[in-house]
Formats: sequence, C-alpha cells, structure tokens
Amino acid sequence: MGPATSIATLHRAALEQTRATVRDLPDDAWDRATPCDEWSVRELTNHIVAGNLWAARLGAGETIEQVGDAFEGDVLGSDPRAAYDASVEPAAGVFERPGALEAPCAVSYGPVPGEVYAGHRFLDVLVHGWDLAVATGQDTRLPLDLVAAAWDVITPQLDLLRASGMFGEDRATAADADLQTRLLHALGRG
Repeated sequence: MGPATSIATLHRAALEQTRATVRDLPDDAWDRATPCDEWSVRELTNHIVAGNLWAARLGAGETIEQVGDAFEGDVLGSDPRAAYDASVEPAAGVFERPGALEAPCAVSYGPVPGEVYAGHRFLDVLVHGWDLAVATGQDTRLPLDLVAAAWDVITPQLDLLRASGMFGEDRATAADADLQTRLLHALGRG
C-alpha cells in the first residue's frame, strides 16, 4: 500500500471487487459450500453484508451494545444481491469521513482506531469475496494492488489473525509462490 492510498480507499475497492463477485453469483449457487466450512454461499454473503452493516454503525461511533442484535439472522432478504449493493456505500463511506480513521471504534477486540477496524474489514471483504468466487467457479485472481495492500495489513499482525481462528490454519507455501498464493495460504486458503 503506497503512502497515498488510505485504508478507506482500499476498503472501498475490496467492497467493489466483492460486489462484482456477488453480482455474478449463479442463481443456483446460494446453497453451495464455500471454503469457509461452516457457511454456504448465502450464509457467507450474509456474513459479509452483516459485517458491512456493523461497520457502518461502529465506524460512526456506536457501541456493540447500541447496535445490539440488529443484524442477527438473515439480513439478505429475498434479494441478496440488492442487500449487498445497499450495504456497500454505508460501509465504505463511514471510513471516508474526516477523522474517521483516527476515531475509536468499539469493536469486540477494541476499542481500536478506525484505521485498524477498516483494515480488518478490508481483509474480511477481500478474502471472503475470493471464497465466494472459488465456491461459484468465478475468476479467483484478485487485483495485485489489493493483494499487496492486504499483505501489508496482515504482516505485522499475522500471528494475532491466525490465533483468532477467523481465517483458518496457515498452509505451507512454496518459496517461489506469488503474493496472492502467499496471502491466501497465510490465511488458511488456497
């Protein structure tokens, strides 16, 4: 990630990358398994959309208690693609507001600066977008700039992310593997 590229910009780019994958999900794919063992395509899409909705609220200064159970269960309704689309702007925009990246976000592992939370949302959206692409036979190549930025985000906190159990176990990686392969293997995928 270059000095001129903020995590808010990268987060928006990941949301848009995943939006294209969600848009192209086959109509018969919602019950398919994903690389996330516990989630079908619909359940994983629901997780991403719920995360976007949480980000919009927590990034705006609300607490977990204030949000409560607003996003428990199915948030996709009868049109999952429209639900994803509707969640993008609030999730992206909250981190683009002046001072948002410095402001504390009351997340389950925080509070942390908005920049840290936006970085974790960036990873979650990007990697789960890849999961959806794998599950539905779509192109799994991620933009190199997003892969490089994701690598920059995870490198200093890789042990913490692995220990969280959110991304799966690290996989052995060949020394000559490309950066996307190294990123995915570090997060238990590929």
